[in-house]
Amino acid sequence: MSDLKNKRIITAAVTGAWPTRQDNPALPVTPEEIAEDVYECWKAGAAVAHIHVRNDDGTPCTDFERYKETIDLIRAKKDCDICINITSSGGTLGSGSTEEDDEARIKPIRELLPEICSYDCGTMNWQNRTILENHPRFLETLGKEAQRLDIKPEIEIFDAGMIYTAEHYVKTGILKAPCHFQLILGAAGGVKATVEDLIMLKGRIPEGSTWAAAGIGRGHVPIMMATIAMGGHLRVGLEDNVYYSKGVLAENNAQLVSRAKRLIEEAGYETATPEEARKILGLVRKVQ
Repeated sequence: MSDLKNKRIITAAVTGAWPTRQDNPALPVTPEEIAEDVYECWKAGAAVAHIHVRNDDGTPCTDFERYKETIDLIRAKKDCDICINITSSGGTLGSGSTEEDDEARIKPIRELLPEICSYDCGTMNWQNRTILENHPRFLETLGKEAQRLDIKPEIEIFDAGMIYTAEHYVKTGILKAPCHFQLILGAAGGVKATVEDLIMLKGRIPEGSTWAAAGIGRGHVPIMMATIAMGGHLRVGLEDNVYYSKGVLAENNAQLVSRAKRLIEEAGYETATPEEARKILGLVRKVQ
């Protein structure tokens, strides 16, 4: 790994479940738009694509066919070797959690075999408006399935307690160390997007883990710069931040990736290619 210590992974979170085209007209919604955005992000320097899908009206969903069409379109671009990360949260905001909901969230991961899947390690009051529910039953099922399929959970952390929940699942065999943590700062209902909070969360991650961070909204750039300085990887994209700078909407996801790449290089590091990201995170590539 010594030759990879200078490498930093950029994840492009291109659409998410919360922003709308009213927030930024450049937000990709259809499978074709999402796949094209992912391709442009890969060309700009992203090694990982974090995938949500939407209904035609822009609302979030867990529809398997939408996931399949989107992932197939990305994989059809033969020169693009970007790592695929399928969300496990999907369209679940405020929807509650039943075993049927669990299956809808896990099916795209089980059937489409990404290299990474998100693993939101706890329930939270999302944006102080609704609930992002991650029932222990769901987390146990997802953790076991990810291990069975050799898919790396990206453990999304919105507050410190979620790190301790992840440690519990490692101890009980639901998750397998070394883990990869994605710190998300600035979501109302979770930890604030401050450098002090980033340092606090980073200090609680188990030794030997890999980690990345993202700041939502106005904390986006400060968290990105602090993460680079602290040795972490980056997540950027319209899912987390629809603006490029104060009052200026981002032109597209690739513009945000390009800035991240530039900042990494100006700090004396290099952006990881998808193959380098696979080595750093210990991923198993399913589709050639």
